[in-house]
Amino acid sequence: MSDEIPVRPPTSSLRIVATLAVAGMLSGTLLVLVHQATQPRILAHKAEALRQAVGTVLQQPTTTQLLYRVDERLTAELPEGASERDFAQVHAGFDADGALVGFAIAHSKAGFQDQVRVLFGWNPRSERLLGMKVLESRETPGLGDKIEKDLDFVGQFGSASTPLLGVKAGAGSGAQQEIHMITGATISSRVVIEVINEAAADWAPLLEAWIAEAIGA
Repeated sequence: MSDEIPVRPPTSSLRIVATLAVAGMLSGTLLVLVHQATQPRILAHKAEALRQAVGTVLQQPTTTQLLYRVDERLTAELPEGASERDFAQVHAGFDADGALVGFAIAHSKAGFQDQVRVLFGWNPRSERLLGMKVLESRETPGLGDKIEKDLDFVGQFGSASTPLLGVKAGAGSGAQQEIHMITGATISSRVVIEVINEAAADWAPLLEAWIAEAIGA
């Protein structure tokens, strides 16, 4: 009886490469299928979250209308064959009598950590804010993220006048434009203020033109 241990033939490199290629192809196919299956739900969730945010910053209007920024004018209709993702958007809100409440506008700017995206409700005629909600932020937990969690800070945007003016907490003269910034998060606080001021100045001419054309006011 032989004590020799049988020697396995070496696995060819071609076989290893083929195995890895098949495994990679199967993994890629699985990722595509998972993406296709979950994408509609993700988009639906984002759309619902945005709808709720629009309602919040416009103080729960009775109806809203989506408007697109096309060739520096606002329109409810996109050019033929165009995708809505290619155009900036605003939501016009109306009360039960059909009167314009204001517009929900989204805008972003670099914060302390990353981009801060804000949605705010604004009436360009009165230059008054109706509300503000942070849509996206990666600011420092416990400090910068207070721009969305500090209810006293967020609540100031429910009636302030534009252009906004950031002041240190406890300071200021009490003017309608003043926003008391968060102690320890002044950079993030100031970014929110700058986002709103920049967007309001940018959108004001288009909003005014749309009001005059669509409402005749």
